[in-house]
Amino acid sequence: MSDVQFVPTSAPWHRYVALGDSFTEGLNDADPARPDEFRGWADRLAGHLAAATDDDVEYANLAIRGRLLRQVVEEQVPVALEARPDLVSLVAGGNDLMRPGADPDALAATLEAAVVRFREAGADVLLATGVDPRATPLLRRARARIAVFNAGIWAVAARTGAAVLDQWSAGWLQDARLWDTDRIHLTPEGHRRIALAAASALGVPAGDDEWRIPLPPQPARAFRVAVAEEAAWVRGHVGPWIGRRLRGTSSGDGRAPKRPVPLALPRA
Repeated sequence: MSDVQFVPTSAPWHRYVALGDSFTEGLNDADPARPDEFRGWADRLAGHLAAATDDDVEYANLAIRGRLLRQVVEEQVPVALEARPDLVSLVAGGNDLMRPGADPDALAATLEAAVVRFREAGADVLLATGVDPRATPLLRRARARIAVFNAGIWAVAARTGAAVLDQWSAGWLQDARLWDTDRIHLTPEGHRRIALAAASALGVPAGDDEWRIPLPPQPARAFRVAVAEEAAWVRGHVGPWIGRRLRGTSSGDGRAPKRPVPLALPRA
């Protein structure tokens, strides 16, 4: 699907708005400048956009952890349209796909309707495929649904002229060292690499392609260590996630966007 070519209509961009869930909010990339807040790939991408132009770049991040695609469309898309961005990243649907009975075709149709609204308003759009979960127990049960949704994302991009950050085929993302202990959110190094991959998808110069290079090999885990780590993951992350589903709650309940309005980024 990578033969879909992105041709920007508004570059260089001066107002970037990021929409989505915890991935775009930036979990778990701690921000050293803001205690108890996260930075993440979208914040880092905004920095690359600013570094690529001599003009001011304004940036807003409306993403909230736990949001379903429908919630992103209903809550975040209207706010983003009011901000009149010339670039939008819209990455959502992962939380939906983890739920039994999720319909990836319906999700793709919902996504496309939102992309069309932004394109009609004159904004370029960055989408992202889901990561291949083949190496993660439990999560890989949703692999087929994710693959179908990814195919839908590429089709949406072809029809609307959106750019695509291709995470599915990024073999370097299969390295566990790029993922936090919950195996769902990236480490700071993972976010750094994704920001560079996103810049590349948009055609923004941000250095060489070192982000594509896999980390050096590491020794295999001893069997006892592997069993202990799997048990800890289930207790610490899978169990609480199931509990929230049963209670009908979300990790993002009561949270507000971390950067709700476009603000100019400081110049380097």
